[in-house]
Amino acid sequence: MGRKRRSFTKEFKLEAVRLITDGGQSIAKVARDLGIRDTIVGRWKNDDEQDREAAFPGKGHLKPEDEELRHLRRENAQLRMERDILKKAAAIFSKDFL
Repeated sequence: MGRKRRSFTKEFKLEAVRLITDGGQSIAKVARDLGIRDTIVGRWKNDDEQDREAAFPGKGHLKPEDEELRHLRRENAQLRMERDILKKAAAIFSKDFL
């Protein structure tokens, strides 16, 4: 039986980052005190530094930029499919007139 993946709330992550930035503690010490790996805490710190407002969007949610990118990719695929259908239809109809 595998280990269950732990999840942490946004508030928990922000507090861990605050201990590093405002509390002057090292990433390793905060990770040790919380009982998690230092690479995870370091990733949280980097995520918070890069985009404080959109950091830690929650389980199943994307950052606004990623959500927009997903939407645009989906729309692009839809438009390509419609274009291909129209090309095929044009080819079929042009054969009938020849």
